[in-house]
Amino acid sequence: MYVRKFGEGLEHLKNKLLEMSSLVETGIQRSIDALVHKDRGEARINAIELEIDGLAIDLLALHQPMATNLRFIITALKINTNLERMGDLSLKIAHSARSLIDAPAITPIVDIPQIASLVQSMVRKSLDAFVARDVDLARNVLASDDAVDRLRTVCDQQLVGSMEENSVNIGPALRLLDVTRTLERLADHATNIAESVVFYAKGIDVRHHLEGIESAEPR
Repeated sequence: MYVRKFGEGLEHLKNKLLEMSSLVETGIQRSIDALVHKDRGEARINAIELEIDGLAIDLLALHQPMATNLRFIITALKINTNLERMGDLSLKIAHSARSLIDAPAITPIVDIPQIASLVQSMVRKSLDAFVARDVDLARNVLASDDAVDRLRTVCDQQLVGSMEENSVNIGPALRLLDVTRTLERLADHATNIAESVVFYAKGIDVRHHLEGIESAEPR
């Protein structure tokens, strides 16, 4: 009975993280849709964050887990924090979209949805890696972070060019630069999750030593 209850608690915790991840991913998509299509039209994420924290604390207090199970719960708490911050960042993009409704369109808007799509993929893959304890998939997320950085650099250069060409573009371009910066931060949080997955799967901290993904043996 004790083992079954603990297993059910871990599964419930995992499912809540997946639910929160889905909401974050949807939030990113909706904010970018508003940006591109200029639509005029988080509380749930914040509520789930508190629920996940409570579940994790209860599991720690009641079952005193060790080894892999302990790392699972620690990782879940780290993922929870990153997902909540990602929810806030997607809301920030939505606010930028509202401020751009009546602004002139600028060419790099085409690249911003591309960055957003890659970020969404990173969020999805990082959680899939957590569920499957898949270090290779986590590594794929880390590689995608570099791709986001490259795309953001190109997009930012185009936006700066548009400001230099026409002063009318300065206001909208500055807001779009803020959007690309926010997308990069979203990618950083997905990377944090992927690094936490490596900790969960192998028991090593690779935040500053990515070669550990290759060399360390699972514990």
